[in-house]
Amino acid sequence: MKYYIIAGEASGDLHASNLIREIRKLDTSAEFRCWGGDLMEKQGAIVVKHYRDLAFMGFLEVLANLRTILGNLAYCKKDILEYAPDAIILVDYPGFNLRVAEFAHKRKIPVIYYISPQLWAWKQSRIKTIRSSVDKMIVILPFEKEYYARHGVEVEFSGHPLLDALAEKTVSPVLPENGKRRVALLPGSRQQEIRKVLPIMLSVTRDFPDIEFAIAGVPTLGEDFYKKILAGSPVPVIMNRTYDLLKQSAAALVTSGTATLETALIGTPEVVCYKGGIISYLIARQVIKVKYISLVNLIMDKLIVRELIQGELTSQNLKDELKRLLDDTKYRSGMISGFDDLRHLLGDSGASAKAASVIVNFLAR
Repeated sequence: MKYYIIAGEASGDLHASNLIREIRKLDTSAEFRCWGGDLMEKQGAIVVKHYRDLAFMGFLEVLANLRTILGNLAYCKKDILEYAPDAIILVDYPGFNLRVAEFAHKRKIPVIYYISPQLWAWKQSRIKTIRSSVDKMIVILPFEKEYYARHGVEVEFSGHPLLDALAEKTVSPVLPENGKRRVALLPGSRQQEIRKVLPIMLSVTRDFPDIEFAIAGVPTLGEDFYKKILAGSPVPVIMNRTYDLLKQSAAALVTSGTATLETALIGTPEVVCYKGGIISYLIARQVIKVKYISLVNLIMDKLIVRELIQGELTSQNLKDELKRLLDDTKYRSGMISGFDDLRHLLGDSGASAKAASVIVNFLAR
């Protein structure tokens, strides 16, 4: 069977690559043509366009790159028609993927959506598009199943694929042992968010001389990008070793996104950081309808990790919270206990295999 998969971000590349691996076990004749990244390519998929060319973040950036986005969409539709897949699997990335879903549905190509758009947070009107254009929704957060079922969408809960990725990961040292405690800096995966958040993270490093800091770098951005922001700072950049770094760290400063959930599932106490463009942030405040910005707090529906957002993300606030994470034993243990509850709520490993089984059985039916 011929599968066409679209993943527009690094996390989508990871989860789609594991999905491809599991589908191959069930469908030995499977062929994959994709929009994604290096991990999908390693699983034998033909990657048409890399996600690094697709990541536009924020309202203003989307407007500024609208011609490129529309060009990508037109090219994707043309490529789908030429490839003539038996099914399309869409992985998150809703602004682009929902338009593809409508296009494919009109041409009677089965559409499976893996990793739901966060409709419960904003743009709930998108449920109409999903109900009319998506044949099967596979969700990874437990509360999403009830949400989609209530709106008449055929839905399955597969469990969270991050648990699979973490279970498969073996830890190897990222820095020489020197007896110091370590703190991981995860400033994000997009250039614009890193430029805003990383300088604030770096500003607190001088206040902790006994702590060894290290930055989790994104390989696609390259070391030169980080060097310009570091401006001579001795903090090292560890490329493509985020899980190793987190597992060897006493605490982490994490830009909001999937990384907040990864950090929690690994069990590293964290503070969540976010700072965007002021106009984009003000618009987002009007349309986003959730109490929290981090997935950890959203899933648990209570405050597990501190969130420093926009004006609250200052050097002093970050310094105070990091000191608490490192030195307040009761605070640390309470957060780690919350992470254990989170892991239990998301289920055990095997999410990728379950999602693959749902897809193959659905298409056979």
